[in-house]
Amino acid sequence: MKSAAESFRPHWALRHAQLQSILATKSPRRKSWLKRGSRMEALAQYHELDAGDGVRLCGYRSAQPQAQGLLVLIHGWEGSHESSYLYSMACAAFAAGYNVFRLNLRDHGGSHHLNREMFHSARIDEVIGAIRSAQALDAQLPLSVIGFSLGGNFALRVGLHGPAQGLQPKLAIGISPAINPRATIQAIDRGPLLFRWYFNNKWRKTVRAKQRAWPQLRSEGLTDRVPLLRITEQFVARHTEYPALDDYFAAYTLGAEQLQHSPTPLAIITAADDPVIPIRDFAPLRQQGSLRHLEITTRGGHCGFIEDFDLRCYSERRVLQLLREAH
Repeated sequence: MKSAAESFRPHWALRHAQLQSILATKSPRRKSWLKRGSRMEALAQYHELDAGDGVRLCGYRSAQPQAQGLLVLIHGWEGSHESSYLYSMACAAFAAGYNVFRLNLRDHGGSHHLNREMFHSARIDEVIGAIRSAQALDAQLPLSVIGFSLGGNFALRVGLHGPAQGLQPKLAIGISPAINPRATIQAIDRGPLLFRWYFNNKWRKTVRAKQRAWPQLRSEGLTDRVPLLRITEQFVARHTEYPALDDYFAAYTLGAEQLQHSPTPLAIITAADDPVIPIRDFAPLRQQGSLRHLEITTRGGHCGFIEDFDLRCYSERRVLQLLREAH
């Protein structure tokens, strides 16, 4: 009998990792949402959430009568509530009977003006606080959290640290999660030119938008056309509380021991050919303990998992199956 991961066999013309990754983020997928996404979009309401300590995060909630659960979705670095991979998952989940809350991390989704200090990836407490506020809108529903790429890292950390702060998801799922941030940044720096351009360009736009919102922001060197690792080192020194780059990375690196002893059930779906998240990062992990599902597909690229020319997505189908089993 085939495992779930082995059942993902994309059309031969869609197998290339870069193509899978591009289809995860670009507009051709939107055509498949016109019917199934229209009702979710019509019901979407903007919310600014109290994330604690004066921090506000924002997002969009789509609710329906007799929902069977609440899903909070977290985009990747420089993504938003409108990112194709996240929006498509939200459409699928809403059509399956879930309420969805598409959460924007700090300084994402046009929210640069909401908080003075810049986003960084170790800000897990405010994400937990925001999800706690989002859950209060659907307090009677079981909660699950789904994240992509860096958002997958955040989702897994919500599972790890949420219960101690009064937030208990039924399941936290990381799709193509960046569990080793140094390795991820190095993979971008050493990877295809397209990906280096994509992430660097989006980062420069974010810095400029943040500076427009907060003119006193120091941004020297943050928009230089140099490797992301070097920019991150400068950023950590100026805009975080961490004394060195290694300390910053350690704050959100996820290891096997942590994941397998999580107080929340966890699931990971990733691809062996991901050009952004090195597959060797997952070698120490085992599907045991709280890590209920560890699925590594042969293909799928970064957050792709596109099956055919109708742009159906394996990870969406699999996530809904995991949610049914958890709830």
